[in-house]
Amino acid sequence: MKAIYTFSETDRASLSDSLTFLGANPYTDYEKFRDAIGNLIADERVPAGFVDACRRIKQQRDDKVTYAHVVSNCPLDVDRPVFDQANPVDDKYLQKQTFVGEGVLELLAQLTATPLLSYATRNNGDFFHDVYADNRYSGTQTQKTDWELYWHNDRTAHPVRADYLALLGMRCPTDDLVYTKYVDGRELLKFISAENQELLREKAFVTPYDELSRASNRKQQVSDLHTLLENEHSFRYYDTRTMPADPSSAAHYEALRQFRDALAKSREQYHRIQEGDLLVIANQDGLHSRQMVDIQHFETTRLRWLLKTYAFRDDAAADVHGDIWLDGVRGRVLD
Repeated sequence: MKAIYTFSETDRASLSDSLTFLGANPYTDYEKFRDAIGNLIADERVPAGFVDACRRIKQQRDDKVTYAHVVSNCPLDVDRPVFDQANPVDDKYLQKQTFVGEGVLELLAQLTATPLLSYATRNNGDFFHDVYADNRYSGTQTQKTDWELYWHNDRTAHPVRADYLALLGMRCPTDDLVYTKYVDGRELLKFISAENQELLREKAFVTPYDELSRASNRKQQVSDLHTLLENEHSFRYYDTRTMPADPSSAAHYEALRQFRDALAKSREQYHRIQEGDLLVIANQDGLHSRQMVDIQHFETTRLRWLLKTYAFRDDAAADVHGDIWLDGVRGRVLD
């Protein structure tokens, strides 16, 4: 994918300095960190090119031009430690002393007016997550896996799901080829009949929770009944997991079969996230996956690290879930 904006070296260095000395830790006091980022914007200390890029991203979403964007050469923390893969989240708390990457993601959220979302039962309610291999989830279908991810929306089984995802390359292998694939929901609709679209819009499907969610909350086993298609072209699907709730419903299985065929036929977008790349995609208005194309040094690729955020599409979408914000922290939901 072609970048909508690339930081100049001057702007990159300037913003990096501003973000390095914020004096706020997003893992211990997110609200203070959020407000410090807001002050950078108010004081016009964010490069004008990045501000304009975020404006264009929002406009292209509103105009339904595209829901996938890349910003390149973003500022990153100078020190990007290698975390203990026996428990990388806790080791991050110990080792990470600057929060430049988190600042870039928070700036994106504020400049595109897409409030961040976190889950009380995932990574201690953090708003910033690591796509980073955890030994406990090797070979699974979670963001902590060390291998491929099938076509999906993040948190498919959960009742509250992000509208947008942002992925920032913190440490990326230079020799091995790891690609993120994205397919726009409008592409999928081209290959699904009107009759089957109606069947996919029925609350007739279920999705088991992923391994990490089940480990975080034992009550999370299988989703409630849900639609596979909603809104104009929003999909709720995890390949190999989402199935008709009624195993005897031939009609819903046929609709699911045609949907899967559509995944094979649709035009896809590929991006190889490299260090400093910020990939922003719709989570519900499309599907994404991870493809390991050519892996020569598996142990090096296991150390690949992306910083990630979940975001609502706007303030109104966030307000829908306002009754389950925890500890008065906007966007932290009980899930």
